[in-house]
Parts: sequence; structure tokens; C-alpha cells
Amino acid sequence: MRRHLISAADLSKDDALLILDTAEELAAVSERSVKKLPTLRGRTVVNLFFEDSTRTRISFEAAAKRLSADVINFSAKGSSVSKGESLKDTALTLEAMGADAVVIRHSASGAPHRLATWVRGSVLNAGDGTHEHPTQALLDAFTMRRRLGRLDGRRITIVGDVLHSRVARSNVLLLNTLGAEVTLVAPPTLLPVSVETWPCEVSYDLDAVLPKSDAVMMLRVQRERMNAAYFPSAREYSRRYGLDPDRLAKMPDEALVMHPGPMNRGMEIAADVADSARSTIVEQVTNGVTIRMAVLYLLLGGAALEGGEQ
Repeated sequence: MRRHLISAADLSKDDALLILDTAEELAAVSERSVKKLPTLRGRTVVNLFFEDSTRTRISFEAAAKRLSADVINFSAKGSSVSKGESLKDTALTLEAMGADAVVIRHSASGAPHRLATWVRGSVLNAGDGTHEHPTQALLDAFTMRRRLGRLDGRRITIVGDVLHSRVARSNVLLLNTLGAEVTLVAPPTLLPVSVETWPCEVSYDLDAVLPKSDAVMMLRVQRERMNAAYFPSAREYSRRYGLDPDRLAKMPDEALVMHPGPMNRGMEIAADVADSARSTIVEQVTNGVTIRMAVLYLLLGGAALEGGEQ
């Protein structure tokens, strides 16, 4: 039976470890001169993007092509969607084309869940509204595990615009499943109302948390989603919650600096820190292709995941 990857909460610990272990095996493929496997030959993967995201779309496209799948890129701009076609009509069109998997990014939270009720193929959530982005959380966990050796008991700090971040929610859920201790650090105005129900700690003092962190993930300040003044000024935000060289020095020697990208250099993260040896930002992009290969392989070509949606 086909499964979907819509939320990090769908993954049991065994599911998550299976994906990470599979990605570790597939990482060797990226180091070969011929970076292709025949695993998904004859399968069709559709990238259905209603929001712009060059990085994520290209990552999924590269992952599918390395597994020899046929890829169809569907952008809402200039398509029937811009003429008023509904998501359901688009889904039925894709179904008629025989899509084996649909990778969807949408501005509405819950759109991938609805899509999964209309198509027979697998649905992969590439980001929906301010809800979730599960493959980003998986690639972040994969990057941490490769650098730190294990995640169980590790202390991970996620800093910044949690309110508008689907990455933060997925990371909290997945890292908790994998046994890590997560702390969110942000101004009160950039935390969701329901944050006390999340399986993590909350702090407003970045300097107090840094010395105890094994990895610090800086979130992009999503000004395009802000319709009010959530903090006094960019300078004030950077002073209180930005990661600069002085704050980097407070972190343990082996602690990692992460960012899901794209970055606002000089605001949530200083350029010197983003380019430092402690930074995993470029690795995260590379690992994104590998982890998405693993997810596509397991959903379409390999063993089924235990905990995903039916």
C-alpha cells in the first residue's frame, strides 16, 4: 500500500532511522563519477510548486533523476492554476497522467493532506504554509548525525522566527522522536500561541542557552510573511538574537552552526559565522538531495515506511 510523507509526526523512530540509514548508503552514489541508480526507472515524480522555492525544487528534481525517475515540473505561475483551476482539479489531472509521486509546496497549511485524499500516488510535503517541511528536518538530522555521531541526548537550539517557520515545527517533532533535547529561542512575538504543547523547551535568552548547545540552527526572519511589527528594528533583532563571532565563541568547541536557507546575512547570522568551519550550511544543501533520494526510494522503490499516512 502506498504511503505519504506529510508530517514529521508521521514518522516513528524506526521510520526516521531507516530513512537516515538509507541516505547514508545512498550518499556513496553522489561520490561516484556516474551518479545514477536504476531504482525508479519508469516511475513519474511530479514537482507541484505553488510557491517559489528554487532550492527545494531543484533538490527534489536531482534526487528523482539520480534514481532514474521521469520528472515533471509543474509551476503554478502561467499554468491553469493562475486561471482559476482548483487544487483538486490539478490533482485529478496529475492522476490522469499517472503520477507515482507528487511533491507539493503550497502556501496553505494542510494542502498536502488534502491532496493525499485525491491521488493514488505518494504525496511528499515540500512545505505547506507555516505548518511543516519534513524533508528539511530529515536532512538537518542527517547532517547533525554525520557531524555529531548520534542524536540521542544531544541538545539542539533553534533560534529566530519560529512563528512563521515550518522548518522549526518539523525539526522539533523529528528531533524529539530521535531522542534529542530541543530548545526554541525567540522573542515572545515570534513564538506560536500553542508552543507550550510542543515537545521542547522555550527560552528568550540566547546567550544563556549557547554554552549548552551541541548544534544551533538559525531561522530566517520571514519578513514577507509579516504583516505587523514583531520586533523594533532589524538592528535590535540582530543584537538580541543574531549569531555573531562573539556568540560563536560561547558555544562548545564541537558545536555546529546550521541554517535551512536562504540566509539574511548580517541579521540572523553574521557572514563570518555562516562561512566558518563550524557551519554546515553547504553540507545541508548537499545532504538535501541524498535524504530526498532516500525518501523517494523507500516510498516508491524499496521497503515501505511503518508510520506514514496510509
